[in-house]
Amino acid sequence: MSDRTHAPGLSTLPAAPPPQPPAASPRGADLSASIAVFLVALPLSLGIALATGAPLQAGLVAAAVGGIVAGWLGGAPLQVSGPAAGLTVVTAELIQVYGWRTTCAITVFAGLTQFALAHLRVARSALMVSPAIVHGMLAGIGVTIAMAQLHIVLGGSPQSSVVDNLRQLPEQLSDPHPAALSVSALTIAVLLAWPRLRGRFGRVRRIVPGPLAAVLLATGFAFLAPLDLPRVDLPSWRSHALPELPQGPVLGLLAAVLTVTLVGSVASLLSACAADKLATARVRRTGERPLPRADLDRELRGQGAANIVSGALGGLPVAGVAVRSTANIQAGAVSRNSTILHGCWIALAAAFLGGLLEPIPLASLAALVMVVGVQMVNITHLRTVTRHREVVVYLPTVAGVALLGVLEGVGIGIAVAVGVALHRLTRTRIIHSGPGVPEVPDDAAQNHDGDVGDGGRGGDGSGACGAARGCRGEESGRTHRITVRGQLTFLAVPRLSRTLAQVPPGADVRVELDGSFMDHAAYEALQDWRASHEAHGGTVEIAGRAGARIAEPSATHHCTPWTPWRNHQCTRPGPEHPEAGAAPQRHGQLLGGVRNFQRTTAPLVRAELARLARDGQRPSQLFLTCADSRLVTSMITSSGPGDLFTVRNIGNLVPLPGTASQGATGDHSVAAALEYAVHVLRVGAITVCGHSGCGAMQALHTGAAAEDADTPPGALAHWLRHGQPSLERLAAQNGSAPRLADRPVADELESLCLTNIVQQLHHLLAHTCVAQRVAEGTLELHGMYFHVGDAQAYVLDATDGTTGRAAVFTPVRAE
Repeated sequence: MSDRTHAPGLSTLPAAPPPQPPAASPRGADLSASIAVFLVALPLSLGIALATGAPLQAGLVAAAVGGIVAGWLGGAPLQVSGPAAGLTVVTAELIQVYGWRTTCAITVFAGLTQFALAHLRVARSALMVSPAIVHGMLAGIGVTIAMAQLHIVLGGSPQSSVVDNLRQLPEQLSDPHPAALSVSALTIAVLLAWPRLRGRFGRVRRIVPGPLAAVLLATGFAFLAPLDLPRVDLPSWRSHALPELPQGPVLGLLAAVLTVTLVGSVASLLSACAADKLATARVRRTGERPLPRADLDRELRGQGAANIVSGALGGLPVAGVAVRSTANIQAGAVSRNSTILHGCWIALAAAFLGGLLEPIPLASLAALVMVVGVQMVNITHLRTVTRHREVVVYLPTVAGVALLGVLEGVGIGIAVAVGVALHRLTRTRIIHSGPGVPEVPDDAAQNHDGDVGDGGRGGDGSGACGAARGCRGEESGRTHRITVRGQLTFLAVPRLSRTLAQVPPGADVRVELDGSFMDHAAYEALQDWRASHEAHGGTVEIAGRAGARIAEPSATHHCTPWTPWRNHQCTRPGPEHPEAGAAPQRHGQLLGGVRNFQRTTAPLVRAELARLARDGQRPSQLFLTCADSRLVTSMITSSGPGDLFTVRNIGNLVPLPGTASQGATGDHSVAAALEYAVHVLRVGAITVCGHSGCGAMQALHTGAAAEDADTPPGALAHWLRHGQPSLERLAAQNGSAPRLADRPVADELESLCLTNIVQQLHHLLAHTCVAQRVAEGTLELHGMYFHVGDAQAYVLDATDGTTGRAAVFTPVRAE
C-alpha cells in the first residue's frame, strides 16, 4: 500500500499503524552484527567441514556464499545461511559413496531443484510436515553427529555409521588420547560456562561469542602446553577441488539430490520462521520499526541460488542456520546487510588469514560440533511432542535417521504419522447414559479418553462444555443421552448402531456430537435411526459440539461440520419465560460465548491478530451502518479483523455539518470517524448500509420521534432529528423514490429505508474531508440495503435523485 499522509489539523490523532521510532544507526548496527556473526560462523564452518570429511576450505566457501548470495537473494532478511549441522550426516554419506567432487555436483543439482520448487511456490508446503517428524529428524542427525565426533574428541577416528561408532566406543574409551581429550574437555567446558558468565566477565561474553572463545582458549592451551595434536590444514587454493560430472547409479544420484533438497529446504524454512519470531519479540521489547515477514518462496529461491554457487565453487551444501541467525538478531541487525557483510568477512579471512587458522586443534573443532549435535536433541521439543502425544512419531524418526539415514528416517516418520492419524480417526468414543444405563463407553472405546484434539473436553477440562450445560438447563431424568466424542466415520457406524439399538422405543433421546467431522455413511445411519425412532413415538434431539442444537438437515449433505452460526454453540439464550423473581442470566450467556471464542476461534485467529497488533490497522473502507443487533456486519460482508473501519449508530445517520446551530444536539462522533477514516486511514471507499425493519425509520415514519409538548425531548429524539431530511426527501420525490430492481418496494417504511440511504450519501458529500477526496477521484461512495428476512443484500446503482430518475438498488447474487 502507498504511504499515507496526515491531513492538516489531525496531527494529534494517532496514525494507523502507530508510528515506530526509527532504528538507531542502522548501518552501524548491521556492521557490528556482521562481525559478531562472523566470529560465530568461522569456527562452526571449519568444524562442520571436519565432521563431513570434506576439505576444510569447503566450509569457508559455503559460509561466504551463504552469507553473500542467500543473504542478498533470500526472503528472510535476518536469517544467516551457511554450512549447517543438519546437513552434516547427509554430506558425509555422500562423500563416502561418491567422493567430494561428485558431492559438489549433487549440491549444484540440489540448488537447481530448490530454485524450481521456489518458482512453483511450494515453500509453505514444506512446513506441513508434522513438527514431530522435523524435530525427530534434527534429533537423529544430532545423535549421529555427536557419536561420530565423540571418537575425535577421544583421540580416535569416527566410523561410517552410528552402529559402528557405538560398537567401537568401549575400545575407544579404554584407550583415550590424553592430549585430544584435554583440549576437547576445555572446549566443552568453555562452551557450557560462557553463557553463565556474570559481572566483569559478562562484558567479555557480550563481545566475544562462546564458540570463538572456546576455540581460542583451547588453541592457546594446546600451544602453551605444548601438545602434539592434529591441527587445521588448509591446502592451497590452487589445489582446491571443483565439481565434476556425477558418476554412479541414476536412481542413487536422484535420491541424493532429493535428500539434500529436502533436508536443506526444511531446515532453512524452519529457521526462517524461527528468525521471524525472534525478530518480532525484539520489536515488542524495543519498540523499533518492524521488518517485513519472511517471504518463504523467495527464501527457498535464495537458498537454491546459494547451493548452485557453493557447489560450483567447491563448497558444502548451504542452508539457513538457526544458531547464526539467533546471533545476528541478538546482535541488533536491522537488515540483510549484516548477513552479506558477514559473508564478506568470511571470504576475506579465507583468502588472507589462513595462517591464523592453522594452529587450531581438530579436537577442539570436533568438540564444538559435538556440542552442537547434542543440542539438536532438544529437550523442549521432546516435552512438546510428549504433551501432544506425538512421541510415537518422534522416536521412530530419530531411530530411523540415526540407524538408516535421513531420507529413510523421514519416510518412516511420515508413515508412522499417517498411521497414527488414521488410528485417531477411527477411535471414536460413544457413551450411552440414561434411565437404568450406567455412563460407560462401549467396549471398543473402554478406557479411551478421546484421541482427537482435546478429547472433547471443554475449556475447563471438565468433559462436555460446562457452558453448554447452563444453556440446556436440567434434562429430564427420562432422557437418554448418547455422546459421541471424536470423528464420526463409517468405521464407527457399527458401534454407533449398536449403541442406538439399546435405546428403548418411544424414549426421549439427545445425541451430542462432540467432533469436527461426520462422513456420509455415519450421517445416513444416524438419520435413518432418527426417522425410525420418531415413527415409534420417540423424540430425538441432535446437538453439535459442546451442546449446540443442530438445525434440521437439508436434502443434500456435504459432510461438513454441523456448527450453524445462529446457535453460537454454548451461547443460546435460556427459556423465554424464566421463573418468577429470577433474574435473566444474560451475563452467563455472554461469558459462555467468550469461553467458546477462547477455546475454538482464538487459536485460529491469534496469528492474524498478532500481525494486526504489530502492523496497525489498514482497512480498505469505512462501513457506516445501523446499530440493529440483527445486522451482523462481518457476516454479510465476509470480512475479518482489519478489513473494515465500522461505524454504527441508530438509523445509520450522517449528521450534516453545523446542525447544532439549527437546534439539534451537536454530535461530532460520526464526523470524527469520517475525518479519521478519510485523512488518517486513507480508506478508498465509504459504504452506507441500511436494512429492512429499521426501528429508527419506523419512529420517523409514524411520528414517534416528534416532540411531545409536555415532555422534554430525550437524547433519542434529538438524534433522530438528523433523519428528518430523509422524510422530507421521501415526500418530495413524487414517484421517483428509490426502488428495488427485482421486486416492488414492500411498503412506505421500506421506501423510507431506501431513501434514507440515498440521503445519507448526500450528507457525506456535505463534509469537506469527504468532498475533497471524492473530487480527487481517490474516494468512492456506495449505498447498500440489507433485507433481514430474505438475507438479501442490494447495492445502489445511482445516487442522484434530482435527475428525475429513481435510484435503483440491485440485488447481489451468488456467482
